[in-house]
Amino acid sequence: MQFTYLGHACFQVTVGGKTLLFDPFISPNELAKHIDVATIAADYILVSHGHADHVADLVAIAQRTKAKVIASWEVAEWVQKQGIADVHPMNVGGKWQFSFGEVKCVVAQHSSGLPDGSYGGNPMGFIVSTSEGNFYYSGDTALTLDMQLIPSWAKLSFAVLPIGDNFTMDVNDAVRAAEFVDCNKVIGVHYDTFGYIKIDHEAAKQRFKSKNIDLLLPTIGTTISI
Repeated sequence: MQFTYLGHACFQVTVGGKTLLFDPFISPNELAKHIDVATIAADYILVSHGHADHVADLVAIAQRTKAKVIASWEVAEWVQKQGIADVHPMNVGGKWQFSFGEVKCVVAQHSSGLPDGSYGGNPMGFIVSTSEGNFYYSGDTALTLDMQLIPSWAKLSFAVLPIGDNFTMDVNDAVRAAEFVDCNKVIGVHYDTFGYIKIDHEAAKQRFKSKNIDLLLPTIGTTISI
């Protein structure tokens, strides 16, 4: 699998010949101003919840790429109202087999509202199971005991967890989350974009290392094999 970090909580995973794009928020992000949104590829777009910092570029990218949008029922309805026809609505607890593998929706403890102020449904995390490995993207979330169920559903190659605090877990809670999901390779997201969520990178890495967990903080625009 190839993982490309696009800033904030937006990233691509290339697996099974398909490109999965998560929570597209690029053009409003000053830290990602060197990323050309018009060149972003996607076969599928997975949306964890409806907040603007996760859907800002969703409609434009979906229109251009003709990607299938995977989201909660409410977010999927909103997407259709924006003129995007190819959507797959899901909800917490459900799973579906797509061309690249299986997606299971899991609990995220957060909130969700859409840019027009409408209700965004339940926020979600995703377990993505493929022939090349499995990974968990928690979405924006607090630490929750529900995470302890995840190892019963999938053996993870890596987990993508928010570490910025204030709106989501902080580094210490993300370490516990990694232990709950039984994964020793974590890619941190949802940090540094705003003043509220700036972190000390080296301190974060050392905190994870103290628990024998690798924390990866890729530079925006960087692709890594994982």
